[in-house]
Amino acid sequence: MAAVPDPAGVDAGRADAQGYAADWARAVRRLGFVPLSAAETERLLLVHTIRLAQAVRAEPFTASPAEEVGRALVEAHLTEPEALDWTLHALGAAFPRQVLGAGDRPPDLADRIASVQGGLAAGFARALRDRTFSQQERIARSAWQARDEVEQALRNSEARFRAVFTGAAIGIGIAGVDGRIIDVNQAFADMLGYSIEELRDTNVAALFHADDAAGMWELYQELTDGKQDTARVEKRYHRKDGSVVWTDLAVSLIRQDGRPRFTVAMIEDITQRYELQQRLRFQALHDPLTGLPNRTLFFETLGRVLDTAGAGQRVGVCFLDLDGFKAINDSLGHDLGDRLLVVIARRLAACVADRGHLVARMGGDEFVILVDGGDDIDDAVVVAEAALAAVAAPVHVGNHQLAVSASVGIVQCPVAETTASELMKAADTTLYWAKGAGRGRWAVYDPERSARDIARSALVAGLPAALDRGEFVLHYQPIVSLLEGSMLAVEALVRWEHPELGLIGPDRFIGLAEETGLIVQLGEWVLRRACHDAEQWRREFPEAKLVVSVNLAARQADDPAIVDTVADALHTTGLPAELLQLELTESAVMGSAGEPLRSLHRLAALGVRLAVDDFGTGYSNLAYLRRLPIHSLKLAGPFVEGIRADGSDVEADHRDERIVDALVRLAHALELWVTAEAVETGVQAERLRALRCDTGQGRYFGAPAPAEAITARLRGREVTQ
Repeated sequence: MAAVPDPAGVDAGRADAQGYAADWARAVRRLGFVPLSAAETERLLLVHTIRLAQAVRAEPFTASPAEEVGRALVEAHLTEPEALDWTLHALGAAFPRQVLGAGDRPPDLADRIASVQGGLAAGFARALRDRTFSQQERIARSAWQARDEVEQALRNSEARFRAVFTGAAIGIGIAGVDGRIIDVNQAFADMLGYSIEELRDTNVAALFHADDAAGMWELYQELTDGKQDTARVEKRYHRKDGSVVWTDLAVSLIRQDGRPRFTVAMIEDITQRYELQQRLRFQALHDPLTGLPNRTLFFETLGRVLDTAGAGQRVGVCFLDLDGFKAINDSLGHDLGDRLLVVIARRLAACVADRGHLVARMGGDEFVILVDGGDDIDDAVVVAEAALAAVAAPVHVGNHQLAVSASVGIVQCPVAETTASELMKAADTTLYWAKGAGRGRWAVYDPERSARDIARSALVAGLPAALDRGEFVLHYQPIVSLLEGSMLAVEALVRWEHPELGLIGPDRFIGLAEETGLIVQLGEWVLRRACHDAEQWRREFPEAKLVVSVNLAARQADDPAIVDTVADALHTTGLPAELLQLELTESAVMGSAGEPLRSLHRLAALGVRLAVDDFGTGYSNLAYLRRLPIHSLKLAGPFVEGIRADGSDVEADHRDERIVDALVRLAHALELWVTAEAVETGVQAERLRALRCDTGQGRYFGAPAPAEAITARLRGREVTQ
């Protein structure tokens, strides 16, 4: 009987291993005869538990201690098959959790446990073999003394080994280094659907699955060459009936005299676990509603295409979004909307099925088609048109027949010139171009347009900070009497002194300010600055009575606080109200009602002059105009530009002149002052004077200039620009 080691003096890990060793001792005593007392058995297995834990944690890792434990079990005569089966199973299931602390678990714990299992089994098998050989040698040396006793011992040893081999719940197979199967147990044969006799003398390569045969043979070759002692993989086998079984395979190399002699394979059927993993992966990579690949799988596929594409290969995407899908959800319900999405998804997948393109749902009512390859943008356009046609066909959902359309953004470029994020960003931008152009159409990515959009976005983002940093300035354009030639007023025009782009005109940022709502703050700044400059001119040139004209955006006119803002600006700067003119567009004035209309009357009551800018471009109700507190009209530039007298279009020239004449007469009939904009030539000025237009504004009378230039002009000097 093997001596029982004394576990005294072991490290603090004993406390964690005690329970595991107790469970192990109870199991081996329950499963078969043990030639030790219960206390001795538990003390022995505690030592082995601690040795296994130390081996798992050791750096560098080796399975040699596990082989020694397997040998020690045999030496202690703990050789019952069920006990070995329990031991190997517990190593994989309970050992890491019960014995190893959370901080003691190496990153490759699973691989180490597998190696420990294989090492223990290999050590166990070697010990049985070595003991058998040892017994045979002793029998040979003392055959003349105890031949019958030795033969009986040999038979007992072989019986114990056979009991372990045949009774194990996991499949065990032994093969030579040439790959020929020497023996398998019944569990191995049942797993593959063969009899034990059919598997004997079969080469292991014949059992490999066709899809991984090459890789498995390379792994097996490394084992038989002695380059590795153990290996563990998940692999497929073909059963005899043609079905596939997934297994967890652990293979150990058995050496004799240092030379590889046999391989021992232990396999466990994990088909159900593998199928569950595959279902979970499918769910993680596919949209649960439509069954299409989701955005995760799309980006994985796109990344693989970008990484593996050859030189000169092109890639494209068609980014599709349904038009008005929210209205369908809101009016008919989300359930019907979901059913509609399922129909659209099937159509999109079907329309590109013969081309092999990937169709994915990105979320909501957005879909994307990956166009892998193709010679030019026309290939992607063909795909987009097919997708639009598939979507446009009437859809019958329940009792409803729905007419659906979509917009598509198309991007295609050489693989070497893009990344996944850049490609999808461009596709998203192009999709919104298509939506902006109308429903049921596609748009192709244009780098120049995108650059303009990016620049526009940069301006939008910089507007608030620019106002805080004082980057806006005012230029003033003279408004001159056509009769006397004197400067009666100036129009305040805002400019942006951008730190990188230089001086930017209002045509590039006023619209952005209106979209973002910043026009109210900017307009208030322009108003206060213009009033301040006008008051400076009034104090220095009181006889000039120069009026400053400030544009008022529609959103400013709608602001209930506009009257208080204007009144405060006048009070703060000291500018008389009659020297301030507020210009509103014709559409803003004609649409005034409620609070804006009351604001116009209150502004007029302050003494502020009100003007209609760009008059003649809208559809004015003249009777309504007569009831508004308006003081002057500014004729739209196109009418004045038509009065050219350059011989290019005499008929059009006369027509524009008659229109201006009619507008001037109308304004005078309503007792309104008339200013003509965009006066560029002396001929235009003369004709407008003949038509009794009151004032003119344009480059002929002076381009917009800083306040200092207006001051110099009032002093009788022109500043050279």
